[in-house]
Amino acid sequence: MSIPLTIVKMSTIIVIFNGLLYRPLFNGLIFLYNTLPGHDFGIAIIALTIIIRLLFYPLFQKQMKAQKEMALIQPKIKEVQKKYKNEKEKQAQAIMDLYKEHKVNPFSGCLPMLIQLPILIAFFQVLRTDMDPSRLNGLYWFIKNPEVINPMFIGLVDLAKSNYVLAVLAGAAQFIQSKMTLPAGGLQKGQGTDFASLMSTQMIYFMPVLTVMIAWQLPAGLPLYWLVLTIVGIIQQYLMNRKKDL
Repeated sequence: MSIPLTIVKMSTIIVIFNGLLYRPLFNGLIFLYNTLPGHDFGIAIIALTIIIRLLFYPLFQKQMKAQKEMALIQPKIKEVQKKYKNEKEKQAQAIMDLYKEHKVNPFSGCLPMLIQLPILIAFFQVLRTDMDPSRLNGLYWFIKNPEVINPMFIGLVDLAKSNYVLAVLAGAAQFIQSKMTLPAGGLQKGQGTDFASLMSTQMIYFMPVLTVMIAWQLPAGLPLYWLVLTIVGIIQQYLMNRKKDL
């Protein structure tokens, strides 16, 4: 009996996922836990998160730049939409010309988002495994098995359980970062009345709330990861905005 092609494809995806994401993250976290003073699992998560953010620094920088440029040309896009209100083809072409003129790719911000999702899934799997010493398998030969992992972060937060404080902080940090992508002074009068702008504005408030709702149900290690990732992103966004204003 032949194995269904779908099962073969799924098995291949799982092997790739484990090889490229899960095992490197898993081993990196255990290595940091073993190496950093104090053997604090939360500190290890923070360190690994910063490393991940630095590795993808160019992609995140490109995403932030694209978001900023898109926000800056929104008034011109609105003018085009008003001018060609009843001529959809001319409207689409004029908007594409605007993108070319300002060297903006509206899809350039999608890649970092697509990368973050599988990393987030892999990190969730890592946290599920790492909290149970009996499941500490899959370590590289040069990574020492700690045998026992203390899930406490700075002696106060149990990262194996949900924590509403970290969940709220993760949502708040995401809100701050989203607000930073708006032009200086926020949306001007007359902006934000078209569907795309309204959706963009609503997402600024919706995504942080969704983050809190999801993070509230997960082990605290995951919102800690998301919080640190977003804080580094805020710093990166601030430096980019400051450099542009100088």
